[in-house]
Amino acid sequence: MVRRVVQLVASCVVLGIGVGLLLRAALGSDGFSTLINGISLATKIDFAVVNLVVSVVLVGLAWLRGVRPGMGTVAQPVVVGLTVSIMLRLVDEPAGVGARIGLLAASFGLVALGVAGYLGSRTGAGPTEAAALAFDPPVPFRWSYSAVQGVGALVGWLLGADIGPGTILVVLALGPLVDLLLARVPGLDRAAVPATES
Repeated sequence: MVRRVVQLVASCVVLGIGVGLLLRAALGSDGFSTLINGISLATKIDFAVVNLVVSVVLVGLAWLRGVRPGMGTVAQPVVVGLTVSIMLRLVDEPAGVGARIGLLAASFGLVALGVAGYLGSRTGAGPTEAAALAFDPPVPFRWSYSAVQGVGALVGWLLGADIGPGTILVVLALGPLVDLLLARVPGLDRAAVPATES
């Protein structure tokens, strides 16, 4: 259990660093953040409040489909949120397009590793991952995760949030990469995403 908790916290820190760099690249955010930002813009409700409400709804719906919340469900948004806040203070937005693209590439790898690591700890999934896992089966995680991110990005964009190449990259490739890492990286528990063989 100690190893799983350490893996959870360390992976959430990695995820937070990746999200912070993704935001600093300013080439589009992940689908969940785009959704929250769009709802916040459309309703004039604070981002943090919208984030909390949507997170609770997604976790609740996933629970109804058998994805039980756990320690990771609470730790993930707290640790990631704090890490992102620190990263945004430490890292400035790069001026050149080349630097932005490099930052996007680095952030994408870190986000994928962070998601795979914390899911592999089997301590409970955060809102986006729980929503994706709720449909696996019948839809394998690598595609259900892309679908959740894609729907979030589309709804957020329709409500006024910005999207960009980073958003498209996350929607199309993050789920398959997380799935690949869970299958290939030693120490990650493949059973955390049970039905990805189809």
